[in-house]
Amino acid sequence: MIVLGIDPGYDRLGLAIVKQEAGQQELLHSDCFVTDKKTIFSERLLAIGEEVEKVIKDWEPEMVAMEKLFFTVNQKTAMNVAEARGVITYLSAKHGLKLSEYTPLEIKTCITGYGSADKKQMIEMIPKLIKIKKIIKHDDEYDAIGVALTHLARAPLSALSTFK
Repeated sequence: MIVLGIDPGYDRLGLAIVKQEAGQQELLHSDCFVTDKKTIFSERLLAIGEEVEKVIKDWEPEMVAMEKLFFTVNQKTAMNVAEARGVITYLSAKHGLKLSEYTPLEIKTCITGYGSADKKQMIEMIPKLIKIKKIIKHDDEYDAIGVALTHLARAPLSALSTFK
């Protein structure tokens, strides 16, 4: 199974392609796509859509796993992230990919065993779970890898629950 993990955002978008075969996970690709802050918002959304679609076409994932929106104090930021998530949701449907979503609590619990883990704990734990062959500069990329790993850990559970 090949999963596209996404940490959604309109400023920075974390992307990760993780393959699971015979119970082993392999990181095939990861990136942090950054949009230009000087560009108008609609063009930033277009750039996000083009990048996500390029990753879908290049890597042909079978599933998309995305972090659920966590509302912060800044509602404008939350609304803009929601719009970026809409682009990703659309592209998942357009390409016939099932989309699963996970809360930050679910991801932290799956990766570290502790739902209140901080960024540092997540960044320390992810390389212990999957081999990373490059230097990662942005935590959004780690988050995307974490989302994909969470999906792979939970996918068998969600598949079983659909047959009940």
